[in-house]
Amino acid sequence: MKRLPCLLTRADVPKPAQDRTVKTRLGIFTASVFSLVLVANSAYASEQIQEDLLSVRTAVEIAIRDNPNLAEMQARYEALAEVPSQVGALPDPMVNLNAMNFPTDTFDRDQEAMTQTQIGFSQVFPFPGKLSLKEEAAEYDALAAGHTVEEVSLQLIKNVKGKWWKLYYLDRALETVDMNQTLLRQFITVAKTKYETGKGLQQDVLLAQLELSKLIDQKIQLQAIRRNQTIQLNILMDRPANDVVSLPDQVSKTMPDIVDENVLYQLAESTRPRLKQMETQIEAAQSRLDLAKRDYYPDFKLGVTYGDRTGDNPLPRGGARSDFVSVMVGVKIPLYAGRKQSKAVSQKRSELQTNRYALLDEKGLVMAAISTAVTDYHRAKQQFSLFGSGIVPQAQQTVASMLVGYQVSEVDFLNLVRSQMTLFNYELQYWKAFSDAKQALARLEAAVGEESVYE
Repeated sequence: MKRLPCLLTRADVPKPAQDRTVKTRLGIFTASVFSLVLVANSAYASEQIQEDLLSVRTAVEIAIRDNPNLAEMQARYEALAEVPSQVGALPDPMVNLNAMNFPTDTFDRDQEAMTQTQIGFSQVFPFPGKLSLKEEAAEYDALAAGHTVEEVSLQLIKNVKGKWWKLYYLDRALETVDMNQTLLRQFITVAKTKYETGKGLQQDVLLAQLELSKLIDQKIQLQAIRRNQTIQLNILMDRPANDVVSLPDQVSKTMPDIVDENVLYQLAESTRPRLKQMETQIEAAQSRLDLAKRDYYPDFKLGVTYGDRTGDNPLPRGGARSDFVSVMVGVKIPLYAGRKQSKAVSQKRSELQTNRYALLDEKGLVMAAISTAVTDYHRAKQQFSLFGSGIVPQAQQTVASMLVGYQVSEVDFLNLVRSQMTLFNYELQYWKAFSDAKQALARLEAAVGEESVYE
């Protein structure tokens, strides 16, 4: 067998010294393994929250305060809130100044009896009910925009919480990778020692080095994923994309019970802003349909004109010419109702039906989102409990047992490494289940429209 260039041969070390070296390094290795296991166990048990780091609540508060998309929706709502009083007011009146019947030869005001200067006032009066319907439709539009602000806020909270819990999982995954790298380096040390003393194989060293290289590669990938998630969270909070985000090491691991699925459906129908928005849009569409029907009725125009004349009347009547007062009434005739008003009514009726079908479709999507989130939460909660109370401790015991067996050469190195890597994967699944459960709760709260989804 070809020797590793950095290792001693069996003949280089006296046998008693070899045995003492192996036992010493195995003792150190065993102590290191058990200390790391204790660290892992304490990480699962501790629930102390570090307040000086970015908590999920703080991240949500920052996003609600600073997110530009939410601010845009709020500004849009405020703009639409100013519309109802505008469309509900009468059209602006018209003031006219006229010069009537001036003779083109002299432009003398006294020459002709009908020459006059006029000032007039006119006002359009829509058919009764039209203005109120316009104002009502605009009020519904503004109310729908308000519900949109609430919906965008809900989705923002869901996204922030989702990114935060993904980051938390990635932090725990990186910790687990580091812990397992330390263990594998201990494995390599012991494997080298046993190989040097003639009690091990070179392939054991190579195997451990290969697994260590895999962990290094996995850490590189996890670090890249964490950076991308950090960028997305920073954007949601309107922070520079490359800002560093540090999370608490431990958080509460309580998994609350949620209310019955049917109750969640009922809550969503009464509280979900998206559904309220679409219901309000139906009301707005109904108002516009009623307004289109009112367009069959005419609008009115009323005008008053005062004409000022100068000069005298001819004899025998004589005397100064009197001024004129004119009153005008106009009526808009829906002469082309078959091509205009009837088509408008048909259009608005179809738009109303569109909104109603859209609401039914959205309700189905909301119910599906609730059921999906409930299913995901229950699955992740059960997995978290299973890994935390069963699989991970059992895997830790297996590794410890195999380590003892390896010390007395009853377990080969390959099985020891495999058991450790199996434990590593279970630890990742433990934290993944925890993160998935928290993300599912965030999605459930957003789907229902409020945080009161717990028993």
